[in-house]
Amino acid sequence: MPSGEYDPETVEQKWQDRWVDDETYAYEGGAENPDTAFSIDSPPPTVSGSLHWGHVYGFTLQDFVARFNRMRGEDVYFPFGYDDNGIASERLAEEELDVRHQDYERREFQRMTQEVCAEYEAEFTEKMQSLGISIDWNQTYQTISPEVRRISQLSFIDLHEQGREYRQRAPAIWCPECETAISQVETEDDVQPSHFHDIAFEVVGSGDGDAESDAGDENETFTISTTRPELLPACVAVFVHPDDDENQYLVGREARVPLFDQEVPIIEDERVDMETGSGVVMCCTFGDQTDIEWYQAHDLDLRIAIDESGTLTDVAGDYEGLSSDEAREAIVSDLDDDGALLDRRSITHTVNVHERCGTSVEFLVKDQWYVELLDKTDEYLEAGREMDWYPEKMFTRYKNWIEGLQWDWAISRQRSSGIPFPVWYCADCEHVVLAEKESLPVDPLSDDPPVETCPECGHDEFEPEDDVLDTWATSSLTPLINAGWDWDEEEGEYTFEKPELYQFDLRPQGHDIISFWLFHTVVKCYEHTGEVPFDSVMINGMVLDENREKMSKSKGNIVAPDEVVSKYPVDAARYWAAGSAVGDDLPYSEKGLRAGEKLLRKLWNASKLVESLTDEAPAEFDHDDLTELDRWLLASLDREIERVTERFESREFSKARDGLRGFFWHTFCDDYLEIAKQRVREGEESASAAYTLDVAHRRFLKLFSPILAHATEELWHDMYDAPESVHNSGWPEPLGVDADFEAGETAMAVVGALRKYKSDQQLSMNAELDRVEVWGDVSGFETDISGVMHVDELETLEERPAVESVVTGVDLDYSLVGPEFGSQVSEIEAALADGDYETADGALQVAGVELDPEMFEIEEERQYLGDGEMVEAGDAIVIVHRED
Repeated sequence: MPSGEYDPETVEQKWQDRWVDDETYAYEGGAENPDTAFSIDSPPPTVSGSLHWGHVYGFTLQDFVARFNRMRGEDVYFPFGYDDNGIASERLAEEELDVRHQDYERREFQRMTQEVCAEYEAEFTEKMQSLGISIDWNQTYQTISPEVRRISQLSFIDLHEQGREYRQRAPAIWCPECETAISQVETEDDVQPSHFHDIAFEVVGSGDGDAESDAGDENETFTISTTRPELLPACVAVFVHPDDDENQYLVGREARVPLFDQEVPIIEDERVDMETGSGVVMCCTFGDQTDIEWYQAHDLDLRIAIDESGTLTDVAGDYEGLSSDEAREAIVSDLDDDGALLDRRSITHTVNVHERCGTSVEFLVKDQWYVELLDKTDEYLEAGREMDWYPEKMFTRYKNWIEGLQWDWAISRQRSSGIPFPVWYCADCEHVVLAEKESLPVDPLSDDPPVETCPECGHDEFEPEDDVLDTWATSSLTPLINAGWDWDEEEGEYTFEKPELYQFDLRPQGHDIISFWLFHTVVKCYEHTGEVPFDSVMINGMVLDENREKMSKSKGNIVAPDEVVSKYPVDAARYWAAGSAVGDDLPYSEKGLRAGEKLLRKLWNASKLVESLTDEAPAEFDHDDLTELDRWLLASLDREIERVTERFESREFSKARDGLRGFFWHTFCDDYLEIAKQRVREGEESASAAYTLDVAHRRFLKLFSPILAHATEELWHDMYDAPESVHNSGWPEPLGVDADFEAGETAMAVVGALRKYKSDQQLSMNAELDRVEVWGDVSGFETDISGVMHVDELETLEERPAVESVVTGVDLDYSLVGPEFGSQVSEIEAALADGDYETADGALQVAGVELDPEMFEIEEERQYLGDGEMVEAGDAIVIVHRED
């Protein structure tokens, strides 16, 4: 029997250890039973530091789904991955070891990175287990492991053989801080302070061939407004909109770039934004996406003024070697000295930055590998429609991302920590040589190519590809990684080791990585298998601080999981996590944690009481022989089971939690349990009551178990000496008990009203009540009401008692009345106290003044005009008669 106060520290640690040791949540698995598998493609957290509340929240929601489906007889596959492949882990190692990856040979730096990551991965494991997440710890993987490297390189080869990849020297989005190409999805908008610089460009030449005009005005200039004067050495053209009548005269002429003196053509193009600055813009290779479009459309020159580290090149002349920021200030100063700087004004504007480090991106021309996307966006959009979305509104984010795509997916990264491309190039003709599938994984920097001479030209020397694959190029393969996708050399096709897992039943993830992880996973799996990877997608929001601001290290508002679970039970944190609609952001809330703690105490104390009342409860009982009240309780619980089941199925955890809590706390504990307790102790129909208590309590433990995982497990074993975990005991199904729901609910309201009456009158609950009249349908429950509330005579009324609303006072809004009437307020109060007032047309006339409706509120209460004392009982009316 549960004894004393609930001790979460002891209970939770005990069950966390036992669940792992006993492999309680192990996936039994097998292709022979594909219909029983429920597979979750859980997100592998990036190994970039310690776990935060966002991880706790997201994985707890996944755990609700895992536990619910496991109890419904599904063989749940719930794995855990460590995403230790790529920029984030590399930067972690650099920070921890105070080194730069460029200073080490790749294999050596990868070893160093993996040693750092191993410490954090052990912490990840410990944290997930201490939060009671029902992961199968036999199903773990690292995205840098040899097995995953093989799958990632197989993916590259398969897409290459399908013609879905290409290598091209082209403008790429570049992070100067990380010194690597990045994809569009890895950028985000950041509002930053800046300056608009109005710069005078000199006009040279003319557009009409007129000799006299060609001589021109030696001082003829026009103005260009720019936030990036450091790109002047990269300027290759000037553009004017075709509808810009004011500046149309410039088209066809040339402009001389101040300080750098290169002469560039002035061209018209509809992509010019006429509303920004002077309406005349310079094109630099490259400042932004539009510069790239102009470069390609008009076959412009290429002038690269900024290199991989964000430093100005020799194209910048005297400014070579300066950083972008240093060059900007030096060029602005020199423009001012030359009289070409017409104005400089402060602004804020939106710039693209690398989401990993916050550095403003550049655009550089590089040899990069790409996955082709833009030709099949319609197919990827339709693939998204094939999945069920929880919540549905999140599909819009997926749709908007696809419709806004401007680039194919750049998957090359110039880093050390990552999976190498399985590629060599002929040193003479640059023919691409791919590794053989059976030899994967390979590293071209240390492994030989699979051929001795070039199949294209016969040359015998090769250059290894030294780039690595984008992190997301591997993370996007998690469904294939988990299902064991591989190349079967004997069959000559790709196969699954665990085919019953694919398609996965659920992809859970945050809304912030729909464009990163979800979209790229759909692309990869669709191209490799011809199917969408998931039946459904569950998108969770972010965890905010208590002021509803995003948690971040820079703001100092991060809440560590260890800090929370040292103060509150883990189950209280799980209760908090169920407090928001899926997809919505959830503020961290001490109030929510305390509410979870209170429910745990209520469940524990109610369980102790139930056990004391059910020692002799029969294991079986004919439901037809149950009292009306007991049938009503079990029938009501049937309804609650159906409701909670529907809520879990639709991922509406907050509605499942709140409804179940209300039913348990109020209907069961406050009403039914108090009645049943008295019946059992007094021997009145005790077998029926004890059986009902026992059945209902077992079912409550099961219903609560996905959320309150530890407490329910402890109670299940302690009270029922169960051989199996409550989490493997089966989800409760409705018993099919019939009852008069309306009459039962009215009866419970009457009992509650009478309990309150006795409490208000300072009477014991056993005090006799001579006579009680009830207006309301309590048919079949009269005996229950009379027995539990010790009513000598209970009468049901056919007609509604004479009850009317009586004005009991007037409540003034002094914030309005005071300023308006000043010294008259005391007279108004005196008149109200004497009842000397009246209302007309909504206004209050009192003490010779008239108060507008918003200045007061009439207070009323219902009063019974007959004999006895009226007690409110919802829609019912209860009249208590007591003899002196």
